[in-house]
Order: sequence, then structure tokens, then C-alpha cells
Amino acid sequence: MTGPLVIVGDCMLDVDIEGSATRLSPEAPVPVVDADRVWQRPGGAGLAAVLAARVESDVVLVTAIAEDDDGRRLTELLTAAGVTVVALPMAGNTLCKTRIRAAGQSVVRLDHGDGVAAGQDLPRQVAEVLDAARAVCVADYGRGVSAHPGLRRVLEHTAIRVPLVWDPHPRGARPVPGCWLITPNDAEAGKDSADTLRRRWRARAVSVTLGARGAALATDDGRVTDITVPDSTPRGAVRSDTCGAGDRFAVAATLALAEGEPTVAAVTEAVCAASRFVAAGGAIGVSTPGRLGGTGESPAFTAFLGEVTEVRDRLRRRGGRLIATGGCFDLLHTGHVRLLHRARQLGDALVVLLNSDSSVRALKGADRPVMSQDDRARVLCALACVDAVVIFDETSPERQLEQLRPDVWVKGGDYAEADLPEAPVVRSHGGEIVLLPTIAGYSSSKLIAAMRS
Repeated sequence: MTGPLVIVGDCMLDVDIEGSATRLSPEAPVPVVDADRVWQRPGGAGLAAVLAARVESDVVLVTAIAEDDDGRRLTELLTAAGVTVVALPMAGNTLCKTRIRAAGQSVVRLDHGDGVAAGQDLPRQVAEVLDAARAVCVADYGRGVSAHPGLRRVLEHTAIRVPLVWDPHPRGARPVPGCWLITPNDAEAGKDSADTLRRRWRARAVSVTLGARGAALATDDGRVTDITVPDSTPRGAVRSDTCGAGDRFAVAATLALAEGEPTVAAVTEAVCAASRFVAAGGAIGVSTPGRLGGTGESPAFTAFLGEVTEVRDRLRRRGGRLIATGGCFDLLHTGHVRLLHRARQLGDALVVLLNSDSSVRALKGADRPVMSQDDRARVLCALACVDAVVIFDETSPERQLEQLRPDVWVKGGDYAEADLPEAPVVRSHGGEIVLLPTIAGYSSSKLIAAMRS
């Protein structure tokens, strides 16, 4: 079935201010955070839409957005990520959540904005979008979109025809009857079992998400299934920011149901997708770099291979070609940018396999890299020609290429194919090796040596 994937729900602007905290304030016993960087991203249903747009070419977000600076910035970020916005009227100001972080940990969160969806007649465009949808995901954040009477009537009718997944909120509206899947987390479910909630909400299935323990699924055939995270799936032991994991879960389940997967298989895929998402750094991986009030924007993202292979499979179903390249990119220079730009022109999406910090040290010595892997990934994601970045720990990306199987593997012309240990892996899956000419005089090692001298 064709048609857009439609995300419905409340949207907000999320801001992360990152810095270091090495001293306490003299005014009060609180840390002083020296801000280094600011990241912005759509939050709530906006984050769900951005995650969906990673692997879907036609994503529509039905939400309420105010006509203010934060609302306009939110629309810019969504549009840059490939999301079509169909806006409901909003009363009040755009909700903005600002997290101040030091050493990767949140110190405080500041919220401002009182906007809620206005209770007016449903715009005709909303009904038209839902009528054309091949699947719908409701990301309810308690700001009134899912409570809109006209919208609820259309959603209930839509659930008869196509998959409708509802991610509820404690302050949100009750899910409409007939949902294919409802996805509360353990805290939202409280003492109620998945089957109790399924009967209360008159849903086909309810999956209570349990974090690292997977999910408990109750279906309308009376079965209750415990779904655990497979051992081969990253569990985010190091990076444990779970912000956005529920959105990733709901979107993955919606996409699987839209592809005709049975409910148990769809929830199993959603458990794996959410675990990969958390292990990859959570919502921070889809943030856009900028300064306060800045306008930098990038649709690229840092991901695990499982997420990129989803992109590859959907790309190939449309007849597209996946291009990949790799390297340390420790101090990005003109030669790098030219190579990446020309590589992207060879196909329809470009994935960069990026050496991790430990991998760079193994290749170039204990004093490298000069930029951390996260910073190098951020810089690459800011380039319009880069669609995704995958960080790997080995000195050669052979294992990653075995899974990724790109149509073209690109390296600079200072290599010969015989110098590339990964070349046989690429060739074994029908891939092509392309060596692009480099620009003489540009070298990260030489630039670093010149700075240090």
C-alpha cells in the first residue's frame, strides 16, 4: 500500500546546552557550567517524525505550532529533516525544553511555553492526509492534539483501514478504540497488566515497554508474550540517555505493521530498534548544531549499522544506490569535503564509516585524535552531502561493510585497491570500488603538525 507515514501529536523544541562544570557558584552551592555547544532538535511528536524520516521518504507530521520564533525554528528543523508539516492552530507559545548538560549528564532542565492545540474545526488538509495514510503513529505529549474532537473521529475511522499505533501520555487523551497497538511504558502502565490495558482501551494489542528488559505484549487472541532484547543488539551500556527511546519504539512498530508484519514481529523489531537508538546516544544523535538563536541545520544522523541498513533496503526498493566511504576525518579539510561531495554524487545516499577514538590511536599514535569521535561525527553530519555516520572501533571497517553492503565504496586516490583490506568484502557483495583523486597539499597529519609547531 502506498501513501505517507503520518505522525500525529504534540511537538516542541528541544535544546541541549553542553559544557563543563569545574567549580561551584559563589552565590549558591550549584555547579557553574561553561557552555561550549548548543544543539537543537524537534521534540515530542517532532522527534518521532524525524526518526521516521530517516527511513521513509514520505513522512507527514500533524501537529500544532505557534507563530513565534521557536515555532518557526521548529518548522525549519522539521523541513530540513524531510518532514512535511500540516499544522493545527495553537493557543499560546511553542513549548521549549532546554537541558543544560556537563560531562554528558543533565544538570538542570528549563521549560518555557504554554501552547496547546486550539479547539477549532479540523482543517480539511488533516483529514485528507489521514485518508491517504498507509500507517499512523500518535505521539501524545499531553498538549491537546490527540484530544481534538474532530481529529479523534478521523483517527478512529482510520484505524479500521490502516495500522494505528498510539504512544500514550499520563496527561494525554485516552487512545481511540480500535488501535492496532498502544505502547505505554512501565511507569505509565502502573500496576495494570498489558492485557488489562488492552481490554480497557479496546485495542488490538498493547505493548508495555520495559526499557532494557524489552516489552510485555498482550494481543486480542488472549496471548501475552514477553519480548526481550536479543544478545546481539547493543544495549547502551556506555551511553544511557533514553530520551526519545519511546518514540523510536513506536515509529519502528508502526513501520513494521505498515509492511505487513504480524504484531509480535513488529514489537520485536521495535524493541531492537529502541535498544540500538539508546546505544547510539539517544535523541542527541539527531540534534542540529548551532548557537543560541542560530539557524544551522542538518538532516544527517549518527547511527548504528542496523538503522542504516533499514535506509539501504528502502532505498534499493526505490531503485537507489547506497554509497559509503570511511576514514578518521581528524580535522576536516578541503580535500575531505571535496571527496565527500563527489562521493555523494555517485548515488542517492552517503554513509561515512568513522574510525572511533581508540581506532585512530591504534592507527596514528597515542597523541591522536585531536578531535573526539563525537565531535568528528557532528562536523560530518553538518555537511549536506552526508546522510549518516557510523562509528566503528576496528582499524579496518571490514565487519561493518559485510553488514552494510554498499553499492559503491569510495576512497581517496592516494590509495590503490590492493592497499584496501576491505576491498574483497565490498566486491563479494557486488559492490564497486571507486578511487577519487585527492587535492595535493591537504593532509590532517600535516595540519596538526603545523599547529603543534
